[in-house]
Amino acid sequence: MVGDRALRNNPTMSVATSLLTACSGFLFAVLWMDLMFDAQVLAARPSRGDLPESVLASIAGYYRRAVTGSRPMSRLIAVVMVVLLAALGFRAVRGHDPGWLLAVSALLAGAPVLLALTHTVPNAVRLGNRSGSPADQTALARSIWRDHLVCAGAMLAFLALWVAHAGVV
Repeated sequence: MVGDRALRNNPTMSVATSLLTACSGFLFAVLWMDLMFDAQVLAARPSRGDLPESVLASIAGYYRRAVTGSRPMSRLIAVVMVVLLAALGFRAVRGHDPGWLLAVSALLAGAPVLLALTHTVPNAVRLGNRSGSPADQTALARSIWRDHLVCAGAMLAFLALWVAHAGVV
């Protein structure tokens, strides 16, 4: 296969591509786990009212454990995000990839990282602490659900893009 031959001839690029796919796959898997809890927001979807206390308790408990209670392991996700962006930056500096690929990749990787840092994680911390009224907690849970859907879609697209690119390089 052409892609395999090209990667064997350039082991540095092979490592960078492997990092990109491994990091995006890991982040997608983390998002999938989050979405399994987040999906509980659909329980009250028809009424659009506050989520039941049992649902809020379940989602909040998960985020309390996952975001604040699992340190230093929760920091691994941030490290993987940095490694992903660094590997993408390395590929950009090397200049062997098409500009469109790097631009799309930067958007697909950078937007979820920025969203997580500025919106999703702070909201998950607040929800995990059970801050605010049930209406506030419901709004946080629904916001986190939407954020994770966007991020999971972006990470899956990023992963598919680089797997396809590695196959045709």
